[in-house]
Amino acid sequence: MAVETRYALSREAHIAYQVLSDGELDLLFVPSFMSNIELSLGHSAIGSFMERLARFTRLIQFDRRGNGMSDGAGSASTLEEQLDDVSAVLDGVGSRETAMIAVNEGAALALLYAATYPERVRALVLMTPQARLVSGPGYEWALSAEQRSAAVQVVVEQWGRDSTENPWLVFGGQRPDQRAAMARYQRLAMGPGDAAAALALAGETDVRDVLGSIQCPTLVLRRQGDPFIDERHCRYVAEQVPGAHYVQLSGDGQIWIGDREEAAREIEDFLTGVRPPLPSERVLATVLFTDIVGSTELAGELGDTGWRELLEQHDALLNAEVRAHRGRVVKSLGDGALALFDGPTRALGCAVALGKLMHGLGVSIRAGLHTGECELLADEDVGGIAVHIAARISALAGPDEVLASSTVRDLSVGSPFRLESRGEQRFKGVADPWLVFAVAAESPSRQT
Repeated sequence: MAVETRYALSREAHIAYQVLSDGELDLLFVPSFMSNIELSLGHSAIGSFMERLARFTRLIQFDRRGNGMSDGAGSASTLEEQLDDVSAVLDGVGSRETAMIAVNEGAALALLYAATYPERVRALVLMTPQARLVSGPGYEWALSAEQRSAAVQVVVEQWGRDSTENPWLVFGGQRPDQRAAMARYQRLAMGPGDAAAALALAGETDVRDVLGSIQCPTLVLRRQGDPFIDERHCRYVAEQVPGAHYVQLSGDGQIWIGDREEAAREIEDFLTGVRPPLPSERVLATVLFTDIVGSTELAGELGDTGWRELLEQHDALLNAEVRAHRGRVVKSLGDGALALFDGPTRALGCAVALGKLMHGLGVSIRAGLHTGECELLADEDVGGIAVHIAARISALAGPDEVLASSTVRDLSVGSPFRLESRGEQRFKGVADPWLVFAVAAESPSRQT
């Protein structure tokens, strides 16, 4: 299969991609933390699987930022940056609506994209998906942070070696030629230092709160005898994604090992029978509330004219800063505002920047953020429990303080912001408690 590697510009990064076939159904292959699209088709197992998928789709593959042919080596990228990368690739190939197929922890990126941009994703196929990689409350079967750190250390030490001590080679198959091909694949996907950074970021990522927001048909696949990915990872995703279909395939190891035809038939039957989703009135977004601290007293001190002039300056700065961080102001709240963003890192950056700008006006603001499913209402307004939680979090903040929910923390891993726990909080009208975090610091070297 002769294909051309091309590049899509995603802000400052060039993302390598290939279009492998010309079927009517677009299918984007989302890899795990490592990939090299120049090598995948040449691997006996992976290549054969990709060629089978290409028979009934317009199959698109890409190297994630920091992998293979794409820019970004030397630093782990956030999921938010990778959402932009996916959009750049889809725009580059002219895809308005695609199905997505993802493997292992790559499922986190596919799930987040489908929840954030439901109008662009018609279906999901998740092969041995993992929404979280380390154990925690309600997720006790995963490795502990210490166990995973030790396992990652072994992977990094053996990176790229054609050795029985390299545990990752088995993902390409057990035959000597397959193991050698996977060792080369590792070396040309990324260096061991970049692998360590990517694996560390993956270990901190948690997209469990996203699962309930998936609106498209979803297929979850796992081989019955897979010795590497605990079945409970996959069943958890299938149980939490509304209407997801779970299938256990026969055999061992990764989906592309063994009877690939069985897996391909399941995927083909699922995707060709999927109806396009209806236009969505729900979207995953980050909600930001801000307000001026002590506004009543300040208005009294300034008088009507002075207060009106201050609010005009406040609104002008706020609107400009929200636009600069690719958000939109939903509505003014008198002495504050409600704004919406398609990513938590941009929302955090906007909140921090606003605090600094408002100091120039001689005022302090408080801010609260939460990422969740929002209902799109008439007149471009938004509603839903995510808006309610963000408002409650904002009310807890003190002067010059930015508070965020645990979901914002989980989805902004790798960002320049350091979030410190403020403990568990209960909100009126919300059944379960939420962990709240305060923005403590940021690194000037990273951009939002």
